[in-house]
Amino acid sequence: MNYVASTVRLGALMGFCSLSAIAHAEPDALAKAFGARETVISASLSPDGQKIALVTAGAGRTTRTYVLNAQEGAEPKVVAGASGKPEYLYRCNWASNDRLACTIGGESRVGDDVYGFSSIFAVDAAGGNVRPLSKRHGENALDFDLRGGEIIDLTAGEEGSVLMTRSYVPEAKVGSLIDQKLQGLGVDRVDTRTGGTKRIEQPQPLAFDYISDGRGAVRVIGLQENKGSGYAKGTFRYLYRSKGKNDWSSLSVYDMRDRTGFVPFAVDADKDIAYGLEQVDGRQALVSIALNPGLEKKVVYAHPNVDVTSLVQVGRDRHVVGAGFSEDHGEVVYFDEQVKALVASLGKALGGKAVYIGDMSQDRQRVLVWAGSDTDPGQYYLFDRTAKKLSPVMPDRPELAGQTLAQMKSISYKASDGTVIPAYLTLPPGKDSAKGLPAIVMPHGGPESRDEWGFDWLSQYYAARGFAVIQPQFRGSAGFGEQWLMQNGYRSWRTAIGDIVDAGRWLVAEGIADPVKLTIAGWSYGGYAALQAQAIDPQLFKAVVAIAPVTDFADRIRRSQYNADYLLQQQRMGTGSDAADASPINHAAEFRAPVLMFHGTDDGNVDISQARAMQSKLEGAGKRSRLVVYDGLTHGLNDSDARADMLQQSADFLLQAGK
Repeated sequence: MNYVASTVRLGALMGFCSLSAIAHAEPDALAKAFGARETVISASLSPDGQKIALVTAGAGRTTRTYVLNAQEGAEPKVVAGASGKPEYLYRCNWASNDRLACTIGGESRVGDDVYGFSSIFAVDAAGGNVRPLSKRHGENALDFDLRGGEIIDLTAGEEGSVLMTRSYVPEAKVGSLIDQKLQGLGVDRVDTRTGGTKRIEQPQPLAFDYISDGRGAVRVIGLQENKGSGYAKGTFRYLYRSKGKNDWSSLSVYDMRDRTGFVPFAVDADKDIAYGLEQVDGRQALVSIALNPGLEKKVVYAHPNVDVTSLVQVGRDRHVVGAGFSEDHGEVVYFDEQVKALVASLGKALGGKAVYIGDMSQDRQRVLVWAGSDTDPGQYYLFDRTAKKLSPVMPDRPELAGQTLAQMKSISYKASDGTVIPAYLTLPPGKDSAKGLPAIVMPHGGPESRDEWGFDWLSQYYAARGFAVIQPQFRGSAGFGEQWLMQNGYRSWRTAIGDIVDAGRWLVAEGIADPVKLTIAGWSYGGYAALQAQAIDPQLFKAVVAIAPVTDFADRIRRSQYNADYLLQQQRMGTGSDAADASPINHAAEFRAPVLMFHGTDDGNVDISQARAMQSKLEGAGKRSRLVVYDGLTHGLNDSDARADMLQQSADFLLQAGK
């Protein structure tokens, strides 16, 4: 691993101790255990239920695909691997009982920009016979498209074949009449054994999504609508195809600017409907629309307090069996009585842990499930419904075996305007009633996201180091309805950051936090919030940790000017004086707390220039700050060694607060 660190040295007149004076300790066993990435990235079951494919995180940033026979004690076989420099394996699906289709991808910096890329390849379950499935662009391509496509149907009607989206770019050669004019995203049937293809849907320049019915028929297409300038409008038009027909008809329009309209996610071939999400009474609900000219719309499930956030699908045909949502805990309402009974019985057998179905065999007699909780990082199991036997497959985090973990409690507190803010509180193991602790306010990323009850490697590590950790679901978080989401946590930053700051005040008022040891830390938007909190109350937090933070709205928008979402970025983040005031970089002079930042050089979500500019501003203002840079890593710092280093350095730094 190549670590690059820069440290600000403060002038003697400031009377501060340079952060470089704090020794950089190598990660200890605890940091390495919590920093180790989740072992199982994805898991899938062969159609006959006899084999399991596991994409796993290895040492450092490596990933591997293992295949093992679905029986206890089976020895896994490595069939594919990636170095993480820059490619990672993400998922492998079974195209047949002896053939896998795997997705690989990553991000890489080229000059001033970071580009994401992906590709799909097939490999034998026994290893070997590797064959690329994604569209290859020739040397005469007139454009570039780094999308490797997506598998949309594993039951394409031919053994070993899949339906997948593929990207086409026009090609031409000077002095030749031979050219290729196809452009955009289409759908091909691809034989994973031979690589042979058959075009199913002609490529369309504005297409970004296709949805199959799970039986080899494409029933829905999604088109991005653009202005004459080429910039995206922020609206997406969905078309459907009636059963047995070839022509497309209008289904819905979704406007991401105000989050209105129906977004389809799945098609049920038997019911001839599309399932998707749409606002109902200010909250996202699971809705169905008939795929015929009548377009009959029904609300399948709506929760009175929170958004429906997901469709629950099982089996190779991705059959919709439930709707997912979260109040205090993640929950699922099941419509399929058999699946409902199965999940309930497994949850009871596993001591009340949260249970989720990962995959099923073709006959649904063998089921791959995951179970875990706040104090259990999780474990994959294979359940044989015929034999009524539950067998462990692989734990998510074996490095934490024997480690006492802390309970995550659902709590609430009042913001300054009286609004009740939900949050999660994690106290050090065995210190449920402790007072005067070092404490961390840890806002989530997004901001159009939320935390959920369950194992959280960051909060668990900090709790193990003696911190109380609070995770506020501030206004601007997703999942609580449109009124709670507001414009978002950027445009409405004073409210969002105010709620986050109030979480720290609550910890002090309750006696949980020692006020001289109160700190704040976050990742992505959470890193932004940790920095921007200094603009609200620079005295409250005694130390700030920001991982991959947004710091300068103007620069972020400038960098998007050649992208289709340029106008949408402007709308999301604001412009002019409002955007300037919302940017931490413009509040550097107000900072009182020391700052420690971490960032990867190949972050395509938040460019590292954001952290570097913030570091420069803080340095110029004579503030205590240090930036740790991880070479070649992306937004998630997907490297166990880097994560361990980040954990060790951040906890050591935060424990210095008040000293």
